[in-house]
Amino acid sequence: MDFHIAAEQREMIQSVRALAQSEFKPNAMRWMDGTFPWENIKKLAELGVLGMSVPEEYGGMALSILDTALILEEIAKVDYVTAMAVLGEAGVQTRVIARYAPNAIKERILPAVVSGDCILAICMTEPHAGTDVANYRTNARIVNDRVILKGTKTLISRAKEAGMFVVFTRIDGKPGREGIGCVLVEPDTKGFAVTGTYHTMGGENLHEIQFDDCELPLENLVIREDGFRKLLSAFNTQRCLNPAISLGLAEGAFDEAVNYVRERTIFGKPISDFQGMRWKLADMFKDIEAGRGLLYRACLSANPFPDPFLSAASKVFNNEMSLRVTTEAVQVHGGFGFTDEFPVSRFYRGARYGSIGGGASETLRDLIGKKIVGDFDPADGIMGFGVF
Repeated sequence: MDFHIAAEQREMIQSVRALAQSEFKPNAMRWMDGTFPWENIKKLAELGVLGMSVPEEYGGMALSILDTALILEEIAKVDYVTAMAVLGEAGVQTRVIARYAPNAIKERILPAVVSGDCILAICMTEPHAGTDVANYRTNARIVNDRVILKGTKTLISRAKEAGMFVVFTRIDGKPGREGIGCVLVEPDTKGFAVTGTYHTMGGENLHEIQFDDCELPLENLVIREDGFRKLLSAFNTQRCLNPAISLGLAEGAFDEAVNYVRERTIFGKPISDFQGMRWKLADMFKDIEAGRGLLYRACLSANPFPDPFLSAASKVFNNEMSLRVTTEAVQVHGGFGFTDEFPVSRFYRGARYGSIGGGASETLRDLIGKKIVGDFDPADGIMGFGVF
């Protein structure tokens, strides 16, 4: 395994780090009321970051999954809300358009993603169906050369900012997984409405959306067949990028904890002199490094999408590791860690999202367990899984 990155990628990551540390970090509290971080998005667009998942012919950089994860990690070290906003441009929705949309849509939307002028939103969760994609009720009827979309999606990020919605839906009422497809919807479409807003503990807003017989051109039906498999394949990418944010949050909280124990004194000496505090830091460090290795390895398995077994394991571990590390960082800060004035409280709240979004830990544990039960070869042991 080689985690080496090319000089130009390293330069990009260092540029993002410098921007995040100097400008995003001091202003991170600004976005905790649900305000979208347009200011940060525009600065990242100037660096080319929003084009990480966009093919070069449309002005993007077409970076690898590992490079994309490294950049998200740097942003999440200081600002969860901005990291999640960037995830929307680097994640499944951009890849679905780049891979499946007709050229006319790619040429119109993807350059606008790169420039930061078009924010993308993905619509999956419904009020009664999150992980249970096979029970979607949202339906797209094909009528001659038009598509009529009707249904409700909920807990949708960036709904009030997005210029295009990537909506996974049932096609022509076909039941089960085989009936899943994908359509593209613009917010000025008749029948489209944002009908509810939920403010999250992480700081961003989530929304409910109604599609009331939205009439779309047939070219907006970008996935008509085999949609469930295509969705899961693309979602393995999300299962590397989501934990990249979890890893960044853990690292940011760890940095704050190290600085605090060096400066805070009790009984006439810094609390870093106490073995209990040093052990906390040691456990936080080893957890972060274990998560980093698993995540980077999963990223390197991409061809073009990451291995589902490794990406699931990486997501579960890093999501839960981030919660452990941010919890300990709050504990290290004592009462100050419970206040908004210290960044560790923000890191903790952001970390809580990881194990819910992009595939719940319980679902992914079951996926991993099925792989183990079905594919474990006693003769070859772990090597028999074919991911080494």
